[in-house]
Amino acid sequence: MKQESWLITYATAHIWRFVLIAVLGILTVLFAGALMFTSGYLISKSALRPENILMVYVPVVGVRTFGIGRAVIHYVERLVGHDTILRILSQMRLRLYNLLEPQALRLSSRYRTGDLLGVLAEDIERLQDVYIRTVFPAVTALVMYGGIVAALGAFDPGFAVLIGLYVCLLVFVLPLISLLLTKRKSRAIKQQRSALYRKLTDAVLGLNEWFVSGRQEQFLRGYEEDEAEVDRTDRQLKRWARWRGLIAQGVVALTVISVLYWTGQRHGEGMLDVTLIAAFVLAVFPLMDAFLPLSDAVEKIPHYEESLARLRAIEAGNAMGGLAGAAYDRESVENRNRSGMQHAAKLDLAKNARFLSDAGAGVHILVRDVSYRYEKESLSALATAEEEGLERETRDAVRGLSMDIPPGSKVAVIGRSGAGKSTLLKLLQGVISPSAGSVTLDGSPADHYGDGMASFISVLNQSPHLFDTTLENNIRLGRHDATAEEVDEAVRLARLGPLVQSLPAGLKTRMQEAGQRFSGGERQRVALARILLQNTPVVILDEPTVGLDPKTERDLLSTIFSSLHGRTLIWVTHHLVGIEQMDEIVFMDEGEITMRGTHAELLQRSSRYRRLYQLDRPGVM
Repeated sequence: MKQESWLITYATAHIWRFVLIAVLGILTVLFAGALMFTSGYLISKSALRPENILMVYVPVVGVRTFGIGRAVIHYVERLVGHDTILRILSQMRLRLYNLLEPQALRLSSRYRTGDLLGVLAEDIERLQDVYIRTVFPAVTALVMYGGIVAALGAFDPGFAVLIGLYVCLLVFVLPLISLLLTKRKSRAIKQQRSALYRKLTDAVLGLNEWFVSGRQEQFLRGYEEDEAEVDRTDRQLKRWARWRGLIAQGVVALTVISVLYWTGQRHGEGMLDVTLIAAFVLAVFPLMDAFLPLSDAVEKIPHYEESLARLRAIEAGNAMGGLAGAAYDRESVENRNRSGMQHAAKLDLAKNARFLSDAGAGVHILVRDVSYRYEKESLSALATAEEEGLERETRDAVRGLSMDIPPGSKVAVIGRSGAGKSTLLKLLQGVISPSAGSVTLDGSPADHYGDGMASFISVLNQSPHLFDTTLENNIRLGRHDATAEEVDEAVRLARLGPLVQSLPAGLKTRMQEAGQRFSGGERQRVALARILLQNTPVVILDEPTVGLDPKTERDLLSTIFSSLHGRTLIWVTHHLVGIEQMDEIVFMDEGEITMRGTHAELLQRSSRYRRLYQLDRPGVM
């Protein structure tokens, strides 16, 4: 596929429309020049007080003809031009869709969502400007340049050369200088804006991770700084555009003065009628209007190049073969992970004491007779209420809950969907305040901590978001000022060592969007390392093993329990795998605690629990 195929293909297919548009554009400029020339002649002739109106009748008719003709031709030019470009734009979009649709899965593994959004929303739209704002004005300007020099050459070759030099500044020199000065900055703006697309897309997908890490303010500051940098570069370009406009207007003024001087001189020599002085001077303005937009048109070339490069990259099907070289052997990595996990499982838990000591003595969580009812006015409350299975606030999401969770204890919360588990977690994190009762952390209400809650509670949920940056940066989301040794220790405790060693650049390896290059279990381990760095005394496990196969689930739970030894664990789950390690098991149903106790106690006294355990662990009982 040739580089120009996204442009020349459509120009060739619509060649006669393009010729018509160019002719109409030239006629528009000629009629505008003729209008001003005739107007200047009419004003001068009228000032001489002709004896009869018939002496100025022809110029009056000419003014009306050229005035109406210019408006009509300009309208037809715009009509034909936009009709042609919209036809081309629809064909480009169809072509792009036909490229994206068959290889959607492969493209999603290679390109970031922000890049694809940029292609769909910006690149295709921008290519229409190649014709309207660059090709057509350039053709009109070049034809008029040659025509003006030739016409003036018939009167005075020397003066024609002088005007040719003036116009050359507008047609060639200024556009070339503008292109050289702005090409680098335009490309930088394009790259910066694409990075902002990616960053914003990534942040929206991973908003929960920023929130639970307590670093949402840091993200906002970073995003605003990046946006300010784009604005600074953009302002520099606009500043140059203003200077360029001033220089161009100076050239026009110099041309007007030169034409005035030349016509006056020719009149003094008796070679030009006095009525033609104003005619020639006024005709300069519309003719110069054909040259002024050329600098703007050329300045956009770097944008077109970037857009064409991305479209060609997507269109080149053989580029997909490069994915094979960049990919790593997932099966061998998983095998290494399993062997590494088996070896790590034999480590003495005492080795973790140094890393965990900073978590402090722990936090005492006390839930006393708590009830909560969602308010109808809150849309987010309605969504959560529907998730909990409520009937539009006709009853409490939770009611009468009481729990005593001492530091270092492990509590499992079990119940079907809609039992109130999500509401309980929101209460514990202080996201919502109880309608009745109290939730306290070391005696202080949970909802008073605000953003400071990230220092006490971290969350490992079922779908942690991995950002499109390096593996190390994803782990450092837990604590950005962690030392390299602390990051390495978190990697070891999360049993990510074999995976890191298999990556081409280790911790500096850039992850694909949403961590697509990693399996579900690997993504959970990265999130676990993040939590280990965050180093909070309380960790909420919100069904972290959902969607994992049984072997990966058991290995991950083993890693979680060993690496988080000594911390308070609140584990929301539907499965009973690993439930034996919990200090207390709490069953919730319709917002209430219906059953609680240790694993051994529930096995002994509850036939329902025995049946559930037997169904979930058929090979154990």
